[in-house]
Amino acid sequence: MKIAQKLATTLKTPRQVQLYLRSLPYNREKKGETLSSANTALRRGRLHCFEAAMAAAAILEHHGYPPLIMSLESKDLLDHVIYVFKQKNRWGSIALSRDQGLHGRPPRYRSLRDLAWSYYDPYVDKTGKITAFQIANLDDCGADWRTSKRNVWQAEKYLIKLKHNPLKSSKARYKKLLRDYLANGALPHRKEWW
Repeated sequence: MKIAQKLATTLKTPRQVQLYLRSLPYNREKKGETLSSANTALRRGRLHCFEAAMAAAAILEHHGYPPLIMSLESKDLLDHVIYVFKQKNRWGSIALSRDQGLHGRPPRYRSLRDLAWSYYDPYVDKTGKITAFQIANLDDCGADWRTSKRNVWQAEKYLIKLKHNPLKSSKARYKKLLRDYLANGALPHRKEWW
C-alpha cells in the first residue's frame, strides 16, 4: 500500500491533511534541490511547498477531491505552490512553507482569485511579491507525481509554461506592506489562516 493511500485512511478532511503536513519538517533541500513525488516526499518526512501540494492531492483524491494545485508567481522568482479544493461552493487550500502566512486556508473564498489574493499580504518580504496565479490539474503535467522514485521536474516545467493570471496591486499598498515587513517582520498569525 502506498503511503498516501495509507494516510488517507485516517486523514479524511482537508483540515486534517493540513494539520498533518504542518507537523512535518520543511524540506530545506540541504543536500540539493528536490521535487519528489507525493509518496517519496511523505516517506522521507520532509516536504517543501510543491511536494506538500502533491502529497495533499495524493491523500485527498481517495476522498473524491481532484488533484488541483495553484501556482503563485513572485517577482523574485521564489514561487509558491498550494493544493486547492472546493467545499460547499467555496475554495480553500493546503500548503506548507517556511512562513506560516503561506500555509493553507479554510474553504471560505468565493473564487480562486480571492484565494490567491489571501496570500498577497503575507507574501511580501524583502524581495517577494505575488504577481500572478494559475490553477492546474496535476494529472495534466505528464509526470508520475504520485509514486515516482525520481524527481518529477516535468511537473515544475509544466507549471512554469502555463499562462498565469495577473494579480496587480497598487504601488502604495505594496510599499506599505514592504515597510511593515522591514519594521516588524512577517505578519502575525491571522484567524483566517489554517
